[in-house]
Amino acid sequence: MAALHFFNFYKPLFRIHSRKLFITNVGTSNNRLHKPNTNIIRFLSSSSTSLGHSNVSKTVGSSENVSKSKEHELWLYNTMSKEKELFKPKVEGKVGMYVCGVTAYDLSHIGHARVYVSFDILFRYLRFMGYEVNYVRNFTDVDDKIIARAVQLGEDPISLSRRFCEEFNRDMDYLHCLHPTVEPRVSDHMPQIIDMIKQILDNGRAYRVEGDVYFSVDEFPQYGRLSGRKLEDNRAGERVAVDSRKKNPADFALWKSAKEGEPFWESPWGAGRPGWHIECSAMSAAYLGYSFDIHGGGMDLIFPHHENEIAQSCAACDKSNISYWIHNGFVTSDSQKMSKSLGNFFTIRQVIELYHPLALRLFLIGTHYRSPINYSDVQLETASDRAYYIYQTLQDCEDVVGQQNESSQKENIPTEILDCIKTFNDVFITSMSEDLHSPVVLSAISDPLKTANDLLHTRKGKKQKARIPSLAAIEKAIRNVLDILGLMPASYHEVLQQLREKALKRAKLTEDQVIEQINDRNTARKSKEYERSDAIRKHLATLGIALMDSPEGTTWRPAIPLAMQEQHSPQS
Repeated sequence: MAALHFFNFYKPLFRIHSRKLFITNVGTSNNRLHKPNTNIIRFLSSSSTSLGHSNVSKTVGSSENVSKSKEHELWLYNTMSKEKELFKPKVEGKVGMYVCGVTAYDLSHIGHARVYVSFDILFRYLRFMGYEVNYVRNFTDVDDKIIARAVQLGEDPISLSRRFCEEFNRDMDYLHCLHPTVEPRVSDHMPQIIDMIKQILDNGRAYRVEGDVYFSVDEFPQYGRLSGRKLEDNRAGERVAVDSRKKNPADFALWKSAKEGEPFWESPWGAGRPGWHIECSAMSAAYLGYSFDIHGGGMDLIFPHHENEIAQSCAACDKSNISYWIHNGFVTSDSQKMSKSLGNFFTIRQVIELYHPLALRLFLIGTHYRSPINYSDVQLETASDRAYYIYQTLQDCEDVVGQQNESSQKENIPTEILDCIKTFNDVFITSMSEDLHSPVVLSAISDPLKTANDLLHTRKGKKQKARIPSLAAIEKAIRNVLDILGLMPASYHEVLQQLREKALKRAKLTEDQVIEQINDRNTARKSKEYERSDAIRKHLATLGIALMDSPEGTTWRPAIPLAMQEQHSPQS
């Protein structure tokens, strides 16, 4: 079982004493560690990328070293085999990946964010390795939930779904998720869906009942091999409404006959619409064929959705084969799975109203993608504080390097700095190659950041030989890794300002009000009213605003609220 421990890979402004912040270790049946590929390490420390949201696409397409990086091995946990397996694509140099998309009837919640950030990391890493990735992620825009919501709002179901598809893509942009290669919608693929149902019927794996078409699970002996469930278990614990017309209670709908007031399409079985599961089988086959590399989604889709997809696809084509079934863990709230049906969810929009989207992304990848992650304000505050520390350090590096003359940047970088960078890159490759262990990578950033801050701010560091090229090399190494993790902002200055604005919003303060309190505190200090001075500082700290004194004056930065630290301390 995954171990819980303090999110301790950096020193935040205020320490939080909690053992329930991030889950970073995942028990697996295969604990091999593989030797890093030196070509990738050389690329990480030497390639340059521009600052920007989508610069991973520039990175993977421009470096000669990347074309060699397919020599590197990637191990992924396969839900089908229940163990980590060496990734080998069916076609050399190319990857086909299908990820089940959202049912578009409302704004997406952070459970959705976790799914698509997780697979965005896989998408980016495969591209980094040099693969040409055909990434297909669908939209379900024909569904019972969509119809019910459209009736509630008095809106056309297709129009409503189209609107929420656009909102979903806006959320993905906020979270720095790259656009998939293709984003098919169910309503645009009725011919492919109908053709697949015909094939399943022709192969004797489905039957018709009064305009409906059902898949017969008894005609597919391998049913249950992904989830490990047996047919008798399904009968005993059947959750769907009992339909006496079914041959087996576990049989599921491929086509549903039209009901009054609902959208419908014509078919050989009469007017109606497809069942949920057939949509993904038809669309994945349309864009990737019946045999492709990766099929992914949330853990809740293992049964029945993905189990049913396997049955349908194999029933339509006996050569259907997907190499790797990848599933991410749940986001929980008070240890319950976060979902719209339970009403315990927070939408992405609600979260990023108060926290920067990159802080949310950092929070999501701070736990291994297969482990559960518990949503809480303290986790978001910690991630936000961490993000500020990372980007402030990199901004300081950029500022100092930019102020120096060209000759100072040509000095030889000391061995200890090169070793620090190499160790960081080694950890990146080793960790990501082991089932995308992003939390270890985030932890490893701590050492180069500390080294950079020593060079930036300590008396000894400022006198260090080759200080400028050392800072430039450290900044570049961290930037390249953040880029692959989807954590690179358009500019450090811009994201720092946005993080400050979000902190002010959470504190319900304006910057002018903070400056006014800083001035009041300065006046109190000059008058030797130290109790008043300390009270002002503590009041702001309680709200998540930390004051920093220096010879140049007092400034402020976002911080984890003092009250939140006290609430989660062992003594509380």
